[in-house]
Amino acid sequence: MKIAFSPCPNDTFIFHAWVHGLIPGAPELEVTYADIDITNSLAVGSGGPDIIKISYAALPWVLSEYVLLPCGGALGRGCGPLVLTSDRTGIIDDPNLLAGKRVAVPSERSTAYLLFRLWAAQKVPGGVGEIVVLPFHEIMPAVREGSVDAGLVIHEARFTYHMYKLTLMADLGSWWEEDTGLPIPLGAIIARRSLDLPAVAGWIRASVRYAWAHPEASRDYVLSHAQEMSPEVAQAHIKLYVNRFSEDLGETGYKAAAALLNRASEEGLVPKVDLGRLR
Repeated sequence: MKIAFSPCPNDTFIFHAWVHGLIPGAPELEVTYADIDITNSLAVGSGGPDIIKISYAALPWVLSEYVLLPCGGALGRGCGPLVLTSDRTGIIDDPNLLAGKRVAVPSERSTAYLLFRLWAAQKVPGGVGEIVVLPFHEIMPAVREGSVDAGLVIHEARFTYHMYKLTLMADLGSWWEEDTGLPIPLGAIIARRSLDLPAVAGWIRASVRYAWAHPEASRDYVLSHAQEMSPEVAQAHIKLYVNRFSEDLGETGYKAAAALLNRASEEGLVPKVDLGRLR
């Protein structure tokens, strides 16, 4: 069975047991490790993997072939993307000053980007200016150097942006939670509709539970795919993104996904989705 997920610690932690043949009855996996931008495109192309980690923002383009699985993804509280600025730009923490400015983002088909656009629609009169798509690791240096006015960052940047002497303008996770009362839907696990979906979900849940029961077992595997990350940051990353929603989205998780996609479609950011196709 073919699977694609990111080399980020939360994904390698979750799938370690299945990848290493530790889940009874689960088929052998052929793994592709790729950043979310790549996995998003794999899901919309022909002949994509059987199981893929994508952004919730990419769901509208894949639901004809794939279904959202109720486990294995990244959805939670206190784990949202950040909008960062620097003293060099003079903008600091006033969203009004972002009007017409250049903002670097890691992708235009990501939950982080949707949240940013929804936040900006409320907080930035007239809207931001140019959106610059940069690789994730280039965004904070670009903000620090002043080549962009602000940057949208995700994942471990939450723990490292101080090293770049950057200022937090907005925590979009906190804004989303205050605005909706719901957790943030970040990364989704999808599977082909032709598969035995209850079995696939069961194998993923078993892998999550194994990871929690044996946290040291995956350590070397996790760190081998997070080579530029310290063990402490990798562990903080796992703690933040692997939670009860990784085991089971539940009704709250599906409600959060529906709220994000509904709002984004109302703003014209994604096509309208038949929410009944999510599962």
